[in-house]
Amino acid sequence: MKWRIPPVLVMLFFGGFMYLLNRFLPFGGFDFFGRQELAIFLSVLAFFVVILAILQFVRAKTTIDPMGRRKTSRLVTNGVFRYTRNPMYLGMLLILLAFGLKLGNAFNTLLAAGFVYYMNHFQIKREEKTLMELFGKQYRLYCKQTRRWF
Repeated sequence: MKWRIPPVLVMLFFGGFMYLLNRFLPFGGFDFFGRQELAIFLSVLAFFVVILAILQFVRAKTTIDPMGRRKTSRLVTNGVFRYTRNPMYLGMLLILLAFGLKLGNAFNTLLAAGFVYYMNHFQIKREEKTLMELFGKQYRLYCKQTRRWF
């Protein structure tokens, strides 16, 4: 069995690393007009994307637990899932980007990219494999129609 970390903890780890980078890296700071407002907008957008995804899973009566992939009972492809196959992870990325903007260190974008890499490699690929096994052709068609992130 491979060691798995809940996605929320992965996001918190990357967020903590962003904070440490901002605190101890003596360069990379930036500012622009509307930076704080953009950070707030991304945070609000992330909140709505995640809440809509959770509500759609609840309505479909399927699991939202990424650690219990085998509990998935239905493939959700409508609503926010029409635009992204991973709205909850997209919401987490938006939160990290908003946090990076709030901190004002350009190097935090590299950590946000690291989050995307980690999620693609260690979480999403496993989920996609399980969904392919569970839903086959239906999932393959969904993958062709909808991007992984946005």
